[in-house]
Amino acid sequence: MSKLRMLAVAAALMGAFAQVPALAQQVVQDSAQAAPEAATGYVDKAGWVAKKYMVAAANPLAVEAGYQMLKKGGSAIDAAIATQLVLGLVEPQSSGIGGGAFLMYYDGKHVQAFDGRETAPASADEHLFQRADGSALSRVEGVVGGRSTGAPGVLRMLELAHKQHGKLAWKTLFEPAIRLSEQGFAVSERLHGLLIWDPYIRRDPTAASYFYDADVKPWPVGHILKNPALAKTLRAIAQGGADAFYNGRIARDIAAKVASHPTNPGKLTAQDIAGYRPKLRTPVCSDYRAWTVCGMPPPSSGGIAVAQMLGILETRDMRALAPGAGVPGAEALHLFTEAGRLAYADRNRYAADTDFVPLPGRGIPALIDKTYLATRAALIGEKSMGVAPAGKPPGMDVAWGSDTAIDMPSTSHLVVVDGRGAGLSMTTTVEDAFGSRQMVDGFILNNQLTDFSFDSVDKDGPIANRVQAGKRPRSAMSPTIVFDKATGKLVLTVGSPGGPAIINYVAKVLVGTLDWGLNVQQAIALPNFGSRNGPTELEERRFPQATIDALKARGHTVRLTEQTSGLHGIERLSIHGEDFWFGGADPRREGAAKGD
Repeated sequence: MSKLRMLAVAAALMGAFAQVPALAQQVVQDSAQAAPEAATGYVDKAGWVAKKYMVAAANPLAVEAGYQMLKKGGSAIDAAIATQLVLGLVEPQSSGIGGGAFLMYYDGKHVQAFDGRETAPASADEHLFQRADGSALSRVEGVVGGRSTGAPGVLRMLELAHKQHGKLAWKTLFEPAIRLSEQGFAVSERLHGLLIWDPYIRRDPTAASYFYDADVKPWPVGHILKNPALAKTLRAIAQGGADAFYNGRIARDIAAKVASHPTNPGKLTAQDIAGYRPKLRTPVCSDYRAWTVCGMPPPSSGGIAVAQMLGILETRDMRALAPGAGVPGAEALHLFTEAGRLAYADRNRYAADTDFVPLPGRGIPALIDKTYLATRAALIGEKSMGVAPAGKPPGMDVAWGSDTAIDMPSTSHLVVVDGRGAGLSMTTTVEDAFGSRQMVDGFILNNQLTDFSFDSVDKDGPIANRVQAGKRPRSAMSPTIVFDKATGKLVLTVGSPGGPAIINYVAKVLVGTLDWGLNVQQAIALPNFGSRNGPTELEERRFPQATIDALKARGHTVRLTEQTSGLHGIERLSIHGEDFWFGGADPRREGAAKGD
């Protein structure tokens, strides 16, 4: 699209959304007044327009890599791979080839769910995160070191997706990340801030020599950081495929690093890594008003939980509760957070790797059944439930305990649409910030096993998400694709990092776009809010005191916190009968979108 044409479409877009009562302008005003987040601050973004294809991700360098693949005629999968590889370099605290990912992909006709979640070692059991007396380890004891590292899954998953849907040569997709690794990239404000904040990554000698100077001070913002070790690793994978990672030197290096941690060695072996296989799973798709929403099935809980929240909210007139001044009112927040309590209650009771713990009864269909969700919605009254009970859909009367996993919010998300009608949503992670705080061959190793429950049983019975050999830990990652129910057209692809709050972040954008008529950038910029079946969590400094007081009067325990989502989305819009793509990136992080 020419610059002149893009400006014309953008101007028309702004005119179209000026009709939403004062909301577009107010969101911008409220955003500009928000206090900085700890790591990245808050920078208002207007959104991006493209006609043919687009990519949105958490760092402009990664976005550029994906854009170049699309410009060369690559598929959405090609662009996602190039984007992911650069993300692993420029924001290693969040994702990389030492971690895993979930990918929702639409090829223009069918939706697929690619599972690249890490797996537990063959020698692991339900006592992995327990002391000799059976008590659970602390968070730090579990996360930092080799114990928490599972077999990485992202490369095998991306290779599978590329074999099915790639258009460019595998090695071509590695060129931007290899070039940046060798030539260097400028340390961003977010990376610098997290290196100051985290006390553990500097204790790993390999990581310390890379991220810090001789005085163990993090490299300043703008410092050109080179990673020749990662360049060597990526060259090997570019030439030899994922086998170069999973079979041979790199796998042995990972296993040796995990086993040699001085205080918390792990069980992962080179054989565990070599045996890793990605999985194609059946997406969780359900109707919400005029749309069909598709999300990730277990071992992610995201697809089910988002579908449950929407199914519960479908019983209420959410459109009538659209924000009139850029911030949702008390009634909208009440309904949304109560729906979240109900969904998270089921999540904590039932969600796990269904290859190991099959859902009883009718499984997923029972959990997202409209009749069941209507009965759940009927529990929402004028006062907050505080803590909601888990439901019992038909056939689900089982004795499962409640989960005690440590879900942490260091993850990344990217979305792509290509010129052939395909689109994708991919959430990628090493779990905690800097994962297990171990670096090898230029990349960070995940601590994904701490997404298992540390306890294996409670008074109600065994915990579905307990550790088992070869099992994939439960996740909240919620890559989501939305279709127009009448036409079948892809209308939105969205997702976010954020640990267990991901479900709320994604549901917020879905309500914002589908119910409240916001464009995806406006919906992303809305203050974050939700409940994980505990306090009502509101983004700090984004809500008026009167709204907070109104919630408290309805029995809500309100917790004001920094909620550093990293939402990215691309939606199909139309002006005067002409479709185009509109991309949004979270003002709380450093992301962007780009397309032609």
